[in-house]
Amino acid sequence: MSPCLVRLLRCFALLISCMSVCGDLEFAHADGAPPSKIAVIGAGIGGTATAHFLRQHFGQDVEIHVYEKGKVGGRLATVTVNNQEYESGGSVIHSLNLHMQDFVKLLGLKYRKNFPRKTAVFNGEHFLLEETDWYLLDLFRLWWRYGISFIRLQMWVEEIMEKFMRIYKYQAHGYAFSTVDELLHSLGGSLFINMTRNSVSESLLELGVSQRFIDEVIAAVTRVNYGQSVSIPAFVGAVSLAGAQANLWAVEGGNKLVCSGLLKEAKANLIHAQVTSVSLVSDTAQYQVSYTTEKEKGSAMYDIVIIATPLQEGMANITFENFEPPIPELPGAYHHTVVSIVHGYLNCSYFGYPDPKLFPFASILTTEAPALFFDSVGNVSPVNISKGFKKKQPQEAAIWKVFSPQPLERKDLKTLFKSYYSVQVTDWQAYPQYGSTKHLPSIVLHDNMYYLNSIEWAASAMEMSSVAAKNIALLAYHRWNRELEMIDQKEFIHKIKTEL
Repeated sequence: MSPCLVRLLRCFALLISCMSVCGDLEFAHADGAPPSKIAVIGAGIGGTATAHFLRQHFGQDVEIHVYEKGKVGGRLATVTVNNQEYESGGSVIHSLNLHMQDFVKLLGLKYRKNFPRKTAVFNGEHFLLEETDWYLLDLFRLWWRYGISFIRLQMWVEEIMEKFMRIYKYQAHGYAFSTVDELLHSLGGSLFINMTRNSVSESLLELGVSQRFIDEVIAAVTRVNYGQSVSIPAFVGAVSLAGAQANLWAVEGGNKLVCSGLLKEAKANLIHAQVTSVSLVSDTAQYQVSYTTEKEKGSAMYDIVIIATPLQEGMANITFENFEPPIPELPGAYHHTVVSIVHGYLNCSYFGYPDPKLFPFASILTTEAPALFFDSVGNVSPVNISKGFKKKQPQEAAIWKVFSPQPLERKDLKTLFKSYYSVQVTDWQAYPQYGSTKHLPSIVLHDNMYYLNSIEWAASAMEMSSVAAKNIALLAYHRWNRELEMIDQKEFIHKIKTEL
């Protein structure tokens, strides 16, 4: 075959690929004119990171408006106890979360000091696993009870993390993905796709991890991180297990500072309002975003709209008008997790320690047991740690964070605590109820309208939202400018992958 014919066939294949990626991009602009206004609905970590990346790619001339009905930060939030703030939402960040690390450096924020803490696993009657001061003793106990399951688990998590890290290389080269499936496939091929369909329990059993280890350790981790069982998909489970490792950190002053900092860095216009509808204006190829504030109703026109808030179950209460075909309702539900911040004295006797001075644990995870009314309880530090700050001793009144599927009743509080001064409750629809739908939602809802939270149905975490934000900013930019060779191009992605 002649070189000219080969080049012609490659160009034809690229054209067909681009057509399949972008459909009828009738609203894309080929004249090079940038969009004049972009709307981002939601000011959590996903929405604020999207505003930041949009500014990077579209430049300084475009207006970026960010709508938020509540507080900036979304599910990154704090509560105040005795004039100190404590994390009530997303609390920890993995050391390999490169976008979050970049944000902290960019904004001049600081890493929060960590305090050593021992963890134990409780089954409702006694502790199944207890961490000690001696690492080798802990390893021996793990081996004695679970064999080499913990080694197999560690190797599995490291393999998944290594493949996931490819996304930073792809995004640094400017590549974007039009679906969550395409993104996952580019990272881990059919392995990652299957991990969204098979449970973490099934996947680990196939690896040779024992059922006892799954029931006692994996279940404890999925309960504290997602409030759900080992039936969650394997990809979510891997993210959860990565979040249980020791190399975690948080932001001094609260993780929500990243969100407010990114808004400022992006020079975005924050609009405190409830978005009520997004309407397609067909003759101008724009979107009308209607909203209500405490004082008035209003609307504005935008060239691009990014929805960075969950749409399932009417959580955002946004209607879509004048779309043909109509924007379908998204299946699935979000999981309720109740966070109780309790200032009080832990009832160590409930955990088998009559003398609180001998109680060594700052974090207690739980297994699945009918009698248990909570998923975990942990001693937490304020988001601002002064030089003279000291962790409370077990016999002292401290601040405890309790995760539970339902609000704690008075009898529950009396069971967990000898006495308490205050209780602050936050009922989060924190992450998807995994298993409530088998399909990953679309990223592209319509030409120049995108849905960031589709990534949560693969796995919900701060860094996953940040990855999705970068992807959507790149996707919106390339589709607007018809740079279709930068979207879902497996040939180029393969070249990068072979370099890693």
